[in-house]
Amino acid sequence: MFVKIAVIGGSGVYDPEILEGIREDHVSTPYGGVKLTVGEYKGKRVAFLPRHGQDHSVPPHLINYRANIMALKQIGVKNILATAAVGSLKPEMAPRDVVFTDQFLDFTKARNHTFFGESKVGVTHLDMTEPYCPGLRKILGGAAKSLGYRHHMLGTYVCTEGPRFETPAEIRMFNLLGGDLVGMTSVPECTLAREAGMCYATIAMVTNYAAGVTKDRLSHQEVLDVMSYNISRLKELIMNAIENIDENRECICQNAL
Repeated sequence: MFVKIAVIGGSGVYDPEILEGIREDHVSTPYGGVKLTVGEYKGKRVAFLPRHGQDHSVPPHLINYRANIMALKQIGVKNILATAAVGSLKPEMAPRDVVFTDQFLDFTKARNHTFFGESKVGVTHLDMTEPYCPGLRKILGGAAKSLGYRHHMLGTYVCTEGPRFETPAEIRMFNLLGGDLVGMTSVPECTLAREAGMCYATIAMVTNYAAGVTKDRLSHQEVLDVMSYNISRLKELIMNAIENIDENRECICQNAL
């Protein structure tokens, strides 16, 4: 029996506590093996994949994004909810706010971005007018509204290579280019999901203001502390969204090619 829904847990989200009857699954892909957890919630089978590993040992620039997405594809996933800890470039997007991003700016440098690089099917150009699934974003927005969580339905995610944080000068540049949030993992995860015919949406949890927006210095511990504080809210949001996802829903994301 296929699994139609998956949750990719980012920083601070390692434990699939929302699921029942969980079991570990090892999936072999052409890009490497992937360990994930499969369980049930409200009668729906759900896969959980910790992006950085169970012990947060894999930095963003070394994540095997192709293996992760292909593993989910191989078990039948059609809908991906991905959590992400992000820094804010905008005063109105405050720490502990949730943003359902609708666009991205890619500033990564050395990642495998596509499944088509070694393909024999010829040149493939993928439309990314709406990189994050509008259907899943609408479901997430409805979940946040019903729970009374402060949230934003629009936001441009600036993806940097990492693992270092950005300089204030870089943040000023991203701001001028229209960026709202900065993180290190949405690309190529988002684009690979589209290539694989899966709907993908990011639940971006603002953990801090980016460098130079305030006078405070940044630390990874600060990110983890805020994510830890908000973990129960994040799980409530995910559970509500899963409950409202039709496993057999059709979407343009699934026919992008």
